[in-house]
Amino acid sequence: MPTSRADAPALTVAQRVVAAHRLIAVTLLGFASGLPLALTGQALQAWLSMEGLDVATIGFLSLVGIPYTFKFLWAPLMDRFELPLLGRRRGWLVLTQLALAGLLLLLAATSPSGATRAFALLAVAVAFVSASQDVVIDAYRTDLLPPGERGLGSSLNVLGYRLAMILSGGIALIWTDPAQGGGWTWPTVYRLMAALMVGAAAVSALLLPRLPAAARPQSVARHDLLGFLAVLAAVAVGYVVTDRAVAPLLRALIATPGAGPLAAKWADLAALLAGIAITLPLAAWAARRARFETLLSGLASYFAQPGAAAFLAFIVLYKLGDAFAGSLMTPFLLKSMAFSPAEVGVVNKVIGLWLTIAGALLGGLLMLRLGLWRALLLFGVLQMASNLGFWWLAVSGQGVLPGLTIPAFDWGFVQLAAPTPVDGGLLMVIAGENLSGGMGTAAFVAFLMSLCNQRFTATQFALLSAFASVGRVWVGPLAGVLAESIGWPTFFVVSTIAALPALVMLWVLREPVRALEVDPKTVGAADD
Repeated sequence: MPTSRADAPALTVAQRVVAAHRLIAVTLLGFASGLPLALTGQALQAWLSMEGLDVATIGFLSLVGIPYTFKFLWAPLMDRFELPLLGRRRGWLVLTQLALAGLLLLLAATSPSGATRAFALLAVAVAFVSASQDVVIDAYRTDLLPPGERGLGSSLNVLGYRLAMILSGGIALIWTDPAQGGGWTWPTVYRLMAALMVGAAAVSALLLPRLPAAARPQSVARHDLLGFLAVLAAVAVGYVVTDRAVAPLLRALIATPGAGPLAAKWADLAALLAGIAITLPLAAWAARRARFETLLSGLASYFAQPGAAAFLAFIVLYKLGDAFAGSLMTPFLLKSMAFSPAEVGVVNKVIGLWLTIAGALLGGLLMLRLGLWRALLLFGVLQMASNLGFWWLAVSGQGVLPGLTIPAFDWGFVQLAAPTPVDGGLLMVIAGENLSGGMGTAAFVAFLMSLCNQRFTATQFALLSAFASVGRVWVGPLAGVLAESIGWPTFFVVSTIAALPALVMLWVLREPVRALEVDPKTVGAADD
């Protein structure tokens, strides 16, 4: 049985200071993680919407987040190799954060409408380095926090993460509103975010706690490097085969003359799914043939635990309904509901994200009493119910509920030039979605950390979080096509139904999930 908090010995002042340092560190790293994610997600969608791109195209451009779903392929290199001076985790952190600063500057200098392909490639590069930073942050946090601090640590990680999204998503939208905000351009916003990533690199180098020495994978460096190159080559072959052979065939079969303008989008979606079906088995074969030992050993270690495959399926499904509803939220609010950028920035990106933070902190506290399984179940039900709020908003429109007015202000770094009315229905729906999403995220991150082996933390957490991001990244194209095909109200009903399979699966997996709540140190288990 796990040791209860009441039976735990009291911490000394020194131990409390060390614990506080750990929790502050994961909060700061959460901020560094959330900043570039918003800049390749909802902030990018807002930029593209203001440039006049259509919803279906914006949906497909959400694929710039593809690296988040494949980061487990290069995460083993971050487990295996140690950069000089700063150690295995902090060295990779500084490198990725400086690279992000440079790429954001390049993105700021590129026009999304005038050079769409170059813009998309740069956005993919930002997502690749951002995903690499997340690999290291997730591994560092999992190695740093003892099991008893993981619930609260997850909540504080979400706090930092959401604060970054308030800045790069919400406040940035206010900055770029020509009527109400500062009238900034999006390139100016991205240049500021590049400067913040330089600051994050300085924090990583100078202020983060050092990790105790831990066993590293015992693999041949040459095999790992050649294995990674073999996997990259397999991905490239899969892409070329899909682009040159599969995609033209599917377009010829689906996008026939007279089939309508959306037929081409459905053909592109079918080609995308076919490409995944070709590329993933090819990459797995290449990893085995080239003896990519750290990747193979990390995956073998994960799959050796009971219920490993079922856990992966649950990880994909748990945030699927949430991902459907949120994948095109910004275009829905700006283009379909005709809310102003300042109103969306204030409600969805500022008030809403503060509510997410509140939800995450509340979720972390409730987990102390509920335990992991009951928290996942309760928060999952609340997440599913919140999707119906968007259905109601799409059906009812603006002005149904009394709202409020945000007074004009000028705080130096952000301003509203005039009082901004806030729709009551929008505020209610965003409040429900963000509170439930924050609680669900806190429980979900704690669940992922509980599945990792410290020798392969980067590899295994990257695998798990990559599966967790499948919904967020891959539903974008489907969501864009569905929204245009069936309309927003039906789309949000579909997003609600998409949340049901995870809850059913969680009920089936209740005993294996409850077993993860036991601290191995209390039962004498050793890291294998």
